[in-house]
Amino acid sequence: MKKAVWISYDLGVRGDYEGLYTWLDDHQAKECVGNLAFINYECDGDDLVGCLRKDLEQAVEVTKRMRIYVVWRDTKTQKIKGRFVCGGRRVSPWVGYGTAEEQTESDES
Repeated sequence: MKKAVWISYDLGVRGDYEGLYTWLDDHQAKECVGNLAFINYECDGDDLVGCLRKDLEQAVEVTKRMRIYVVWRDTKTQKIKGRFVCGGRRVSPWVGYGTAEEQTESDES
C-alpha cells in the first residue's frame, strides 16, 4: 500500500548525502524546504517505520549522529504520526525562550 510520507533528515556534516539523495530520487521525492522531502512510499504491511528503516539502512551509510524523522497519516486511526527512523530527539534550540512552565511530548495528533 502506498502512503504519503514526509521525511526530515539531518545527516550532519559528514553524512551520506549522496546515498540519501539517490534513495530520494529513486522514490520520486518532492523537495519541500531544506532537509524535508515528500514521497509516496510503497510499504507491504502495517510497519511503515520498519519498512523505511530497513530500506534506508540498505541505501544510506548510517551513523550515530544522523537523524531521520518521518510524518504520515495512520490509516487505522486517521491521526497524524511522527517517529524517528534513525537517531532521536535533541534539546530544542528554543528551550528557555518561552513562558510555559511544563511541556508535554506528543508526536501524535
